[in-house]
Amino acid sequence: MTEAKELLSERRDQVGIVTFNRPERRNALTPAMLVELHDTLDRWAQTGEVRTVVITGAGDKAFSAGFDIGAIPTGADPKLAKRLREENPLALGLASVKRFPFPTIAMLGGHCFGAALNLALCCDLRVGADDIAVGMPPARLGVVYPPDGIAQFASVLGMARARELFFTGRTYRGAEVQAMGLVGRLVPRAELEATTFALAEEIAANAPLALRGTKRVLDLVESAAPLSPADRQEAEALTAAALQSEDAKEGQRAFVEKRRPRFKGR
Repeated sequence: MTEAKELLSERRDQVGIVTFNRPERRNALTPAMLVELHDTLDRWAQTGEVRTVVITGAGDKAFSAGFDIGAIPTGADPKLAKRLREENPLALGLASVKRFPFPTIAMLGGHCFGAALNLALCCDLRVGADDIAVGMPPARLGVVYPPDGIAQFASVLGMARARELFFTGRTYRGAEVQAMGLVGRLVPRAELEATTFALAEEIAANAPLALRGTKRVLDLVESAAPLSPADRQEAEALTAAALQSEDAKEGQRAFVEKRRPRFKGR
């Protein structure tokens, strides 16, 4: 029996479609999926034949539940294993989405949490079903999210909303998701695919040089001054310290056991 591919890609004329295909795991992201996402987008970027990309998840329960920390491959082929040693697959996947030279759209048909929400915010546009749930739970797990990820949320949402999102670790549903700026459009679930692909086709029909150039200018306008080396070192130290803390272990145990964590601040 052939094992199903975890990441599907196809083209409909000038629209590229990428689908996270692990519905039994709520499309949780694996390192191999993220490397393949990078390779797919890199190939499309080089040919220039794809002028809009739609990223979505298989099934109707989840866009993606986030990064699957239990899916680090132990028996990967040597070529993939070498890449995983040399590159952070999550950072690679996020950067590939953000830097794709043509517009990208996240089609959110279900739950979207953690790193998957970060990936959705790396897309230029987001369209969601009106019953979706999204959240950023690091604080509930005793974890400090990496600075580049927090910067992406602040860039899209504004600093005040990004602070609320990360400080509360709350799950936002329905109209709250749009009010927070996490999606641009919310539509009835039955209309999600038609709405998203109509938007993608409308964009793809425009002049490719104008699309590529406009996206580049928008990215330049959006980008703020990068962190200084000292600030980045401090932020990375805070992230590393939180990951090694007792609270992080307690947060992970509580999540698995479906109970409230008992944090001790150490």
